[in-house]
Amino acid sequence: MKKVLYRHLFSKALGLSLLFSPISFYAQEEAAAPTEEVAADAGADTGGDAAKGKQLFNQNCAACHALDRKMTGPALANVETRLADDAGLDREWLYAWIKNSPGVIASGDAYANKIYAEYNQAAMTPFPTLSDQDIDDILAYTAAPPSTPAKAATTSGGGDGGQPSSGGISNELILGALALVFGLLVIMLVLVNKTLRRIAEANGIVLEQEKQKRMPLWKAFVKNQFLVLVSVIFLLLASAYFAYGWMMQVGVDQGYAPVQPIHFSHKIHAGDNKIECKYCHSSARVSKTSGIPSLNVCMNCHKSIYQYAGNPEGPSADDIANGYTNDFYTGEIKKLYKAVGWDEENQKYTGEGRPVEWVRIHNLPDFAYFNHSQHVSVAGIECQTCHGPVEEMEIVEQFSPLTMGWCINCHRETNVKVEGNAYYEAIHEELSKKYGVDKLTAAMMGGLECGKCHY
Repeated sequence: MKKVLYRHLFSKALGLSLLFSPISFYAQEEAAAPTEEVAADAGADTGGDAAKGKQLFNQNCAACHALDRKMTGPALANVETRLADDAGLDREWLYAWIKNSPGVIASGDAYANKIYAEYNQAAMTPFPTLSDQDIDDILAYTAAPPSTPAKAATTSGGGDGGQPSSGGISNELILGALALVFGLLVIMLVLVNKTLRRIAEANGIVLEQEKQKRMPLWKAFVKNQFLVLVSVIFLLLASAYFAYGWMMQVGVDQGYAPVQPIHFSHKIHAGDNKIECKYCHSSARVSKTSGIPSLNVCMNCHKSIYQYAGNPEGPSADDIANGYTNDFYTGEIKKLYKAVGWDEENQKYTGEGRPVEWVRIHNLPDFAYFNHSQHVSVAGIECQTCHGPVEEMEIVEQFSPLTMGWCINCHRETNVKVEGNAYYEAIHEELSKKYGVDKLTAAMMGGLECGKCHY
């Protein structure tokens, strides 16, 4: 019998495949470091409830104070202990100061007048409705040490870039081992195929019959003139259709969502916090354009909101995957401070601001006239009608095509709100008498005339 040269190579390949195959069934264990939550028992010293105090602090104090940093007012972490050590003041002084700070200043109290002078002679807002127990709860919260959040165990889909945990094998190593196994199997099958062919040839076995010669397909196609004519006509029509569709999209930027120099989340502002669109875009009520909000409008809130605390439920998996974490949003607030020239430490403007180069999203041609106030104030159309659900958009995009046909269809189909508008009521009455019109649309009032939008 003829010796097969590939027998030893076949054995080696099979052995390697058996060696590496168990790796594919290895279950990766994630060694999650045990975390302990240390409860802060600060309420025992102050006689208050820190949990209730946190709620009262957020409702009454957080607009001007933070625990660990100076804002409009001083930092309040361990305020009772610091006052006792620095000025020898007790809790009774704090009761009087919180409930009626102007009265304490007027009484000539030295420390109260020192604070009053240090903070630009602006007295703290008095809180006479807070009881002594409420103040005790707030002091319990300010005396509690800041909690250290436990680091969550990182999975393969988390934000650590897929780094392997210390107790298992990385996904890259498993995939590499699987690729090696499959490669060895392919090599093994090729070698087996060659070996079997050599054995068959040695024994005179015919593996394949000679294929009958036939005409190539392309030659048969060329000789059929009718099929060629039909194919050419079909290709020309298809090309014209796609060329027309492509040219009709020139200047249509539906879905355009540029990256802005400062990330502004409409989902957080208009969605989570329910801020009305016209609070920022106030000129939409009275002007042709909706306007770009000035940075001073942003600072109305962000003088006090210096970091993003996030939703109570925490960021979603999609937000984490896209990098939209609390630290990311806090960094964007810092960009706002730099642009407007706000000294966060001293709580004042430096005068060294710089303009923000916002990228325009919605842009009509110069020959098309559109008036926001006519649609928003007169017609009462909601912003979402044209701009889509902006309260759900993390990055705002052009929702509608804003083409001429899209506008004309709206004028034809949208009913005008005539209730409470004497001008439209008179027009509707005349149209009803003359034509028996039940509903009034913009098209019936000349909304399809060329001069309405092009002049």
